[in-house]
Amino acid sequence: MSKLLKADIAIFGAGIAGLWTLARLLQAGYSAVLFEKEAIGGIQTIASQGIIHGGTKYALTGSINKSAQSIADMPEIWRNALAGRGELDLRGTRLLAEHQHLWSSQSMLSRMTGFFASKAMRSKMQQLNGSERPLLFQNPAFKGALYQLNEPVLDVASLVQRLTELCGDHIFKLGEEAEITADGCHFGDITLNTKQLIFAAGKANATLLQQVGQQRPEMQLRPLHMVMLRGKLPALHAHALGTSANPRLTITSYPLADGQQVWNLGGEIAELGNGRSQEEQIEAGKEILAELLPWLDQQQLQWATYRVDRAEIKTTAGRRPDDCFVEQNESVITIWPTKLAFAPRVAQEVLTLLDQSNIQPEMQDLSPLQALGRPPQAKLPWQRAESWS
Repeated sequence: MSKLLKADIAIFGAGIAGLWTLARLLQAGYSAVLFEKEAIGGIQTIASQGIIHGGTKYALTGSINKSAQSIADMPEIWRNALAGRGELDLRGTRLLAEHQHLWSSQSMLSRMTGFFASKAMRSKMQQLNGSERPLLFQNPAFKGALYQLNEPVLDVASLVQRLTELCGDHIFKLGEEAEITADGCHFGDITLNTKQLIFAAGKANATLLQQVGQQRPEMQLRPLHMVMLRGKLPALHAHALGTSANPRLTITSYPLADGQQVWNLGGEIAELGNGRSQEEQIEAGKEILAELLPWLDQQQLQWATYRVDRAEIKTTAGRRPDDCFVEQNESVITIWPTKLAFAPRVAQEVLTLLDQSNIQPEMQDLSPLQALGRPPQAKLPWQRAESWS
């Protein structure tokens, strides 16, 4: 016998945007559910470096550009949530670092880039000297400048777990048999009618839009080829300044159970590495570390790489979007958060659109959806690596 269910909202995609939005909708009293085809934590979210950007790295040319302005308030919003006094209670989420660092080489141009950044973002960063620096940068071989950024770094797996707890039993597995239409979903003998669909599935948004007969908004993909290394490394969360607004290298680290650390390398090396094989990208990682941190002993380290596509709203010439993207087209809201840090803004914009559309919360019995099961939690990239060299 077929079952007909009703819900206010159905979200597709259990990355940061989908999870945060679901938690806010439930908080506001909506009957909302989320469907995920693969794993809770998605693809981009679990592969992110956990950085809660505040725009500092976008002001490295000495001026506050649109990207920096858009994201400037995010660290404070996240810190309030982590302390249990924000719009969501994220207490229990593991904080890997209270601060990040920026460092410049000895070249005058790189030093000046850091100097102008400090003038433009004085309240967000400060220069460190001598014993104020992390041990890695107290080495006599370091001749550059080091700055501390007031931007935290989170354990993404811990964040996903906490958001999953806040969402309770409202997350379900999206099976291959599911059919999605503009007014709801069909799961075998279950039909779910909804007032609004929210597509927050990253790269899969394009397929979802096609399934409901929509051609817009258009998506772009910007591929990354990340580098990982593990061994007896110090904890480090830092950006190496170059001559442009993008860091040459972004390093975040994660402690392993055996006392070692994994370093996750992003920045220009990841952006420029898409055409390289794994072996070539590892060699590139070794070379840039030898150039930027020549006193770091690379012996006994193990290396691996992974690839991930950044799915975003399509922009002119494929440039990085300055802000998150949230757009409503009849019964569908499409989301691309752009950055992990933008999740609170995404959810607030969704709530505003629902209010403007006069979609009022109604409680519904959705217990039959439990038969769909629950997706597993996504694994971190280094937990999925098949081989290390």
